[in-house]
Amino acid sequence: MANKGNKKHQQFSLEEKMKVVEAVDSGKRKGDVAKEFGITPSTLSTFLKDRTKFEKKVREASVGPQRKRMRSALYDDIDKAVFAWFQEIHAKNILVTGSVIRKKALNLANMLGYDNFQASVGWLNRFRDRHGIALKAVCREDTDRLMNGLGIDKVNEWHAGEIIKLIADYSPDDIFNADETGVFFQLLPQHTLAAKGDHCRGGKKAKQRLTALFCCNASGTEKMRPLIVGRSASPRCLKNIHSLPCDYQANQWAWMTRDLFNEWLMQVDARMKRAECRILLLIDNCSAHNMLPRLERIQVGYLPSNCTAVLQPLNLGIIHTMKVLYRSHLLKQILLKLSSREDQEEVDIKQAIDMIAAAWWSVKPSTVVICWQKAGIIPMEFAECDIESAASEPDTAIEKLWHTVAIATCVPNEVNFQDFVTADDDLIISQDTNIIQGMVAGENTSEAGSEDEEEVSLPEQPKVTITEAISSIQKLRQFLSTCVDVPDAIFGQLNGIDEYLMKRVTQTLVDSKITDFLQTK
Repeated sequence: MANKGNKKHQQFSLEEKMKVVEAVDSGKRKGDVAKEFGITPSTLSTFLKDRTKFEKKVREASVGPQRKRMRSALYDDIDKAVFAWFQEIHAKNILVTGSVIRKKALNLANMLGYDNFQASVGWLNRFRDRHGIALKAVCREDTDRLMNGLGIDKVNEWHAGEIIKLIADYSPDDIFNADETGVFFQLLPQHTLAAKGDHCRGGKKAKQRLTALFCCNASGTEKMRPLIVGRSASPRCLKNIHSLPCDYQANQWAWMTRDLFNEWLMQVDARMKRAECRILLLIDNCSAHNMLPRLERIQVGYLPSNCTAVLQPLNLGIIHTMKVLYRSHLLKQILLKLSSREDQEEVDIKQAIDMIAAAWWSVKPSTVVICWQKAGIIPMEFAECDIESAASEPDTAIEKLWHTVAIATCVPNEVNFQDFVTADDDLIISQDTNIIQGMVAGENTSEAGSEDEEEVSLPEQPKVTITEAISSIQKLRQFLSTCVDVPDAIFGQLNGIDEYLMKRVTQTLVDSKITDFLQTK
């Protein structure tokens, strides 16, 4: 009896249990099957009783066939989401390492509303065991080999083959690239460290972010109207606003979604149809881009997966330059508030939209062309431009501005202007629709709020009349006349605004009834 107590408990894998069940199904006597596999009759009965569970696990592939225990994951919905993503990636023959799975697990956990989930090494090992996944360790040398070997091979193959076929029938004026980026539009310099590396997948910070879509052609001659995605469908700051320098959409996460991207794509297609143009549009294969509508005037070309960092022109400096200009505008506003001793107010969505659009339109054509050349899509001799001057757009004046504001706002010494510019580079910009759909109970990622809670307490901006606007133009003229060396272009822009406003007001007066002028005082 003592020896029996020391007997080691035997465990069987799912595969072994199924073999036992199949042996009984083949017609063998249960007693013979028990002896063949070295199990007791009671254990055999348990296997037969649980056969439905075993078959379901095998059919759903939710447990690896070598798995000996069927204990569910603590975060079962995270586990299912990660495994669905893994199957999708594995089917595309994309290399997946343990660190990549852990990062994706954190990503999906936050999307599902789990703030305390930790994708530890222990979790990864248990996840692998549950699903029978064998991951090969990839050391630094292997990573470098993959990036410098397989990655470069893929890029070279694309340059030598597919891209040549794609651009053969298009001029640089008709070759476009579209891409999204996230923006912490209220970020202040002193909060840079807290925001750096934050993916902002939900929670309070989701109200402080926007997603912006940009699109430009290879010749630098056309930058399309930006699309901004916010969280609130009707923020207070946009009340009575009928014209914006961009298109604005909203959803609960301030992400780009498949529906929003397809709607934008259809609008571009309609515009190209009216202009009787055909264009080539190069995009990455993120989740928002993978089910496109039928297009008449746009040919879509996908950039190779995992190569957008070196093949996507917008990622090679165009979006970065836009962020440099946006952040520098923020710094100027902060400096003005500091000099006038006014309290620093948070940037609202309307102000952010205006500044993002202004920064986008201010990106030089030479910068755009250089980034397309870096991607290897157009030849270096395509445009004669001053590469040095284009590359130095974040100039010394901006650095001086940063230094002044950093001192005044007590920014840590280890934070520099580039940290401030790139603080939101890691923001999630699109949702994993196929994976998350149906898993977020009670939440709809396509719905947007009517107002952000923080905006309710903000004063509503008074409506400006056309008479007040014309008066402001006159004040601007008076101010500029007291300045020295004002460029002629500034006066020209002011004249254009003045002409537009006067045309609006005179048209209104002409359309008015004569009785409106004869009313008694």
